[in-house]
Amino acid sequence: MIGFIRCELFIGEPQSLKEKRSIMKRLTVTLRQRYNVSVAETAYQDLWQRAELSLCVVSSHKKGAEAVLTRALAHIDSETAVERTVTNWEWL
Repeated sequence: MIGFIRCELFIGEPQSLKEKRSIMKRLTVTLRQRYNVSVAETAYQDLWQRAELSLCVVSSHKKGAEAVLTRALAHIDSETAVERTVTNWEWL
């Protein structure tokens, strides 16, 4: 089972693309290391207060994939620098 999430983020802190990239880099590295998910910034790279992250996990059961992705989303929600606005789940 493949679980895929696309979520849009509002980032209120950065005053430049450089600051946004720093925040996004820290977040993506943490998600990869702690939750063993594939993660990439997939849209809005040229906007400094908006981002789209895509996360993907492969598991033998949907329940396992869902648990990993739910924990990853909880981590995103706990980050004070970003606010999750839209989240779309897909199962393949």
